[in-house]
Amino acid sequence: MTAVLSKVDRGRDEQSRPRPPRRYRMSAVDTKVSPYLFVAPFFVLFGTIGLFPLLYTAYVSLFDWEVGDDEPAFIGLENYKTLFQDDQFWNALFNTFSIFLLSSVPQVIVAVVLAALLNANLRARTGWRMGVLLPYVASLVALTIIFGNLFGPQYGLVNDVLTAVGIGPIDWQASTFGSHVAIASMVNWRWTGYNALIVLAAMQAIPRDIYEAAVVDGASALRQFFSITLPMLKPTLIFVIITSTIGGLQIFTEPKLFEPAGGSGGGTEHQYQTVVLYLYQSAFQGLDLGYASAIAWVLFLVVIAVAALNFLITRRAVR
Repeated sequence: MTAVLSKVDRGRDEQSRPRPPRRYRMSAVDTKVSPYLFVAPFFVLFGTIGLFPLLYTAYVSLFDWEVGDDEPAFIGLENYKTLFQDDQFWNALFNTFSIFLLSSVPQVIVAVVLAALLNANLRARTGWRMGVLLPYVASLVALTIIFGNLFGPQYGLVNDVLTAVGIGPIDWQASTFGSHVAIASMVNWRWTGYNALIVLAAMQAIPRDIYEAAVVDGASALRQFFSITLPMLKPTLIFVIITSTIGGLQIFTEPKLFEPAGGSGGGTEHQYQTVVLYLYQSAFQGLDLGYASAIAWVLFLVVIAVAALNFLITRRAVR
């Protein structure tokens, strides 16, 4: 009975309290609602130009949908069954992973080393830092054309250098591994400086007193790099590796323009045709939108799986 009376008294006290002024109530609502309003434009745009096309692509992949069809036939998972039996798709997937490994692995390593050099006491440091970003600012089409000439089979500068040192010329476009190296070189040239500046920004955010304490303890510069710098760069390295993975597995422009004619076949024997090139060929040359949508969704799942794997490996490797 006493407990019931105390609850009644508390209820009366709450009712007798004066309500806070309107401006205070509006301030509380503003504090709770404003953050959601500020982030809402991103999610609206993502849902409009990101999530909806992704889901609609999955829908299209279930149909025998060619360009111009008013009533495409529903075929379920037949496009996926055909895709997994398609030798050209597996060849394109192999080429994609080969180019990805030849570009992303050296790219991240060189970016970290380059960032460490740019973080040192250099003269005209701003000029050096701007210089490493120039390949990223330059036109991708122009860079691809330049590298295509550099790796030209007859008059390319790279073959001239190889001939001068006694190795002999290489037909970069006809060779599978040679074409992968050439395309990976374009990717590395464009993105290494960009990633180096991201890593450099993370390096400069590391507190200086940690390095000062390490110097007092007698740690060498190399020891500081592996025991302090790399572990504290883990979040940034995860970001760089994941973005490199996403970009590397969706490579399109470099192999597209590496062939002088600019075809989507990736060479005479598809020796450097990537998955996105095969998707482009299926959709806009074969006009088979359903099959191209299936390729797109399989690539999407592959990107997620590889990015997650890289995330786990990086978390364990960098401690």
